[in-house]
Amino acid sequence: MPHETVQGLFWIETEDLKLATVNLIPGYKSCNEESIIISDVEYRIWSPHNSKIGSALKKGLKILPCSSGSRILYLGIASGTTASYLSDIIGNKGLIYGVDFSARALRDLLPVAEKRGNIIPIFNDARKPEQYASVVETVDMIYCDVAQPKQARLFLDNAKMFLKGKGQSLLAIKARSIDVTASPEKVFEQECKELISNDFRILQSLRLDPFQKDHMMVHGLFM
Repeated sequence: MPHETVQGLFWIETEDLKLATVNLIPGYKSCNEESIIISDVEYRIWSPHNSKIGSALKKGLKILPCSSGSRILYLGIASGTTASYLSDIIGNKGLIYGVDFSARALRDLLPVAEKRGNIIPIFNDARKPEQYASVVETVDMIYCDVAQPKQARLFLDNAKMFLKGKGQSLLAIKARSIDVTASPEKVFEQECKELISNDFRILQSLRLDPFQKDHMMVHGLFM
């Protein structure tokens, strides 16, 4: 039987231990994912190979800071693979504001967002939060997964504008997108230092290898 670890997240024992969510739209595949039906409940398998949050949970992320009814600002939502699992967790009472500057990615996101009903695609540049301030309300969590050289600064600018007081967030730091000449360890150190110096308290950080090369997931609290 599936074992629920935190609200909306389940571990299912098959030939190995798999992470899953309950499908918000039974019978609908958002990203060609594997699904398992147990006692008439459809579980979507959350692969660590195509989702950085999935990787982090597999590697031991202790807290996923969202639950039923949460509002999330997702910076770098792309085609919506990870967002679809967050959509399962937050349910019909929650909402994801998904920002991306790739028109092609958002075209792929649109049918997923339309079907699920709790994702709002926003075609914009996450470096310019003032441009979508009229659309995004205060959120409970920010998930930042962008390929930009100043990722910590980008996150902080959005957090100051949209994140509720003492709101928790996740950042998937991409070392090679920030500085291809520096070692990943040096990049992670620099980005974390900037976060800490701007009232961000890091609660947990972990490398995502071997699932996501040269990536680190940072979970923290914006004070």
